[in-house]
Amino acid sequence: MARVLTLVLGGGRGQRLYPLTKYRSKPAVPLGGKYRLIDIPISNCIAAGLNRIYVLTQFNSVSLHRHIRRTYNFDVFSGGFVEILAAQQTLDGSDWYQGTADAVRQNMRYVQQPDVDLVLVLSGDQLYRMNFDAMIRSHLESKADVTIASLPVTREAAAGFGIMRMDDSGRVVGFLEKPKTTAELMLVRTDPAWIDARGLDSRGRDCLASMGIYLFNRQTLVDLLMKTDYHDFGKEIFPTSIRTHKVQMHLFDGYWEDIGTIRSFYQANLELATAAPPFDLASAAQPVYTSPRFLAPSRLGGATIRGSLLADGCDIGEGAVIENSVIGLRCRIGRNVVIRNSVIMGADYYQLPTDLAAARANGHPAIGIGDDTVIEGAILDKNCHVGRGARIVNERGLDSTPETAEALVRDGIVVIPKDAVVPDGWSLNAL
Repeated sequence: MARVLTLVLGGGRGQRLYPLTKYRSKPAVPLGGKYRLIDIPISNCIAAGLNRIYVLTQFNSVSLHRHIRRTYNFDVFSGGFVEILAAQQTLDGSDWYQGTADAVRQNMRYVQQPDVDLVLVLSGDQLYRMNFDAMIRSHLESKADVTIASLPVTREAAAGFGIMRMDDSGRVVGFLEKPKTTAELMLVRTDPAWIDARGLDSRGRDCLASMGIYLFNRQTLVDLLMKTDYHDFGKEIFPTSIRTHKVQMHLFDGYWEDIGTIRSFYQANLELATAAPPFDLASAAQPVYTSPRFLAPSRLGGATIRGSLLADGCDIGEGAVIENSVIGLRCRIGRNVVIRNSVIMGADYYQLPTDLAAARANGHPAIGIGDDTVIEGAILDKNCHVGRGARIVNERGLDSTPETAEALVRDGIVVIPKDAVVPDGWSLNAL
């Protein structure tokens, strides 16, 4: 494990996650009340003993850098690190990253360090728990040049993935990006019995999707990147490597979710709050790490909370009702507030009493949620000021709306942007 280097790809502008990516990169987007998306791949690495990790990013990386600096500090004897590699001008080039493969190419000097044998390439915006030790072991045993993690999916779901075709040994012999027609699917279909024979229950799933998790022999990666000008792993590097190198598949059948849209982010968070979540944050065997904070326990003033996650440092007023929701750090929720099926990210800080008094004198709501407010089917980003009696509900069933200072609708979900001010009595019907 000491000779494995991990590269976590921070992604592009994150436009499908906008406005959550308005002020932060995708890996820095909060998750589950107290975590960030970047905590997932890094925690998977730590569980496997992989502690040499670079995070490649170029958009809004300040908050991500701050989070990593505060969270991932290894002792001086382990040689471990988690460092940001942001796009920058160098003597070798001045371009921004043009894609996932180009991002790695522009940082090749780190890959070519003398004590690196294998390079693990991960995405920074996926939610899953994987044993990378098993993937590395199967890679070495098969003497592969590249190993790709693969997830069984149905034919209906296959249209959203790159689909692989295997031979009996698990070697990848075919690949098709997002097949749409029945004829295309038949070219890459896998016999469910092949999946069942490897200890998994296919449940009728007969397509094997690439998860965007790649393990390369270091020299193979160098050759693939330096002898081509390809920009993307999934669309270009991977199909090329199948023709020129031995590419193996590592079969995975646990929970895996690509957090790439507002809808997928919203659903993944609410699933974390269910009684039997598909991804259990409270795993003793493989915990999720995040920034340590010194916050007081949350105070509940006669509130009713059902099927929800509640983070540290919250103050929830009398008569509040919270159902099937995620409540983030330092949330201040007033009396008789109703929150259902919503993700409330909380606050980065507590307002000082002097700031609260000044805000109220100017008719400005404090950070938090004012009395008698109703919130349903919504995402509230951090540090939102929501006044009394507001109604944040998509009652007209809108799919999307233009962005205003207070809110917008994406994928049918009301999103209140970071630091937004929602005045007393505001309603989505005003948009």
